[in-house]
Amino acid sequence: MRTPHRMTAQPFPDDHRPNPYDHSYDLRDDPPDRHPNPYDELGALGGAGPLEDFLHEDGPENGPDGPPYEEPDEAWAPPNHRRGSRRRRGHLAGAPFVMKAAVLVVTLAAFLTLADRWALLYAEHRASRTLEDQLHLTAAPEVEIGGFPFLTQLADDRLDSVRVTVPDVAADRVSLAKVSATATRVRLDSDGPADVHGARIPELHGEALLSFDDLNRELGSSQVTFTGHGRDRVRARGTLPVAGHDLGLRADARIRRDGTRGISTHIDGMRLDIGDLATYRPGARASEGLHLTPRSAARLAGQTARARALLSVPSVVHRLGVPDTAVRRALRDDTELASLTGSRTFVRQAMRLNLLDVAAAHPELLKRLGLDPALLDGLSRLTRPVLVDRLSLGFRLPRPADGRIRLRDVRVGRDGIRVDVTGTGLSVGR
Repeated sequence: MRTPHRMTAQPFPDDHRPNPYDHSYDLRDDPPDRHPNPYDELGALGGAGPLEDFLHEDGPENGPDGPPYEEPDEAWAPPNHRRGSRRRRGHLAGAPFVMKAAVLVVTLAAFLTLADRWALLYAEHRASRTLEDQLHLTAAPEVEIGGFPFLTQLADDRLDSVRVTVPDVAADRVSLAKVSATATRVRLDSDGPADVHGARIPELHGEALLSFDDLNRELGSSQVTFTGHGRDRVRARGTLPVAGHDLGLRADARIRRDGTRGISTHIDGMRLDIGDLATYRPGARASEGLHLTPRSAARLAGQTARARALLSVPSVVHRLGVPDTAVRRALRDDTELASLTGSRTFVRQAMRLNLLDVAAAHPELLKRLGLDPALLDGLSRLTRPVLVDRLSLGFRLPRPADGRIRLRDVRVGRDGIRVDVTGTGLSVGR
């Protein structure tokens, strides 16, 4: 076996390169310029190599006999595969201007509407204060001006419609719960949009309400209630204090128009009940006055003391129409007394007896029948005109300074009495 040995380094000619697999050669022994950079040698090659020929090889469309290849002028861009992209690009290009114009228009319209509404509110408030001062109202009315826009109407000195609602209007003894009216074709009296002095109202239509709740509070003092009964009738039910006694009150009122500015009430069926003992109807007719109730008259058959007291007064016996012989037998025998006072004829005649006439001559007799003399004195002063005045529902509207106000239809509803109102040639302001 041969032993490897180190060979002495010998210079190589320029066209020979050392064998990298020869481990006997040491690169550190060569000078630095012995091995040039291969990239420098590649750059120094002249002429076109195979790679250059491949890159500039003519394509199938531009052969040796075809036209030379020319570079395109436009820059390269990726293809757009969306359909109709060119058409949509044109619409989108104009979108910013359209949006700006739309926003400008909407903003301008909002400012104009805001200014118009502010002017409307100011005009309604000023009109409300003017009406309150001129009509001497207890509360400011509600004014609603119709039509849009308001500023154009104001510039033309006209208003399409004005609705006024006045609460709590005093009308004689009662108060109208609400008067609402709508005026059309109103002409303004002004020296400019900012200086309105008054208005002329050629035509007005409205409604007045006389509320049952207000009638109960003002006329009944929370003891009498009014309710509607039919188209033109009102019922009053409750209690009325007389000489320390609470008497049951029943009355019916018929509502009708009184002239052109008021309504009147015709009250009938009015009576006061003293428990189940007697009934008082004010008036001078035979059916009016103080009379026993059917139940009270029938109970005399079992009330021996009261029956004897009644038959012991000759004037009363004469009014009852009972024969003297029958009276004498009844006063001697209780059985005869019960038979006489229990008959239908006696009961009917006893109910016709006006106890107020008896009280004038025999006040002690009514006391024995269970009636308080002070109550009878109070009833004698509670005449029909007094009761009618206390229950009257009539009222009249105030007369305007100029123009006319008329009441047309009058009807009774569930909540009160309603009256249609019309007006012509009215004016407000100076």
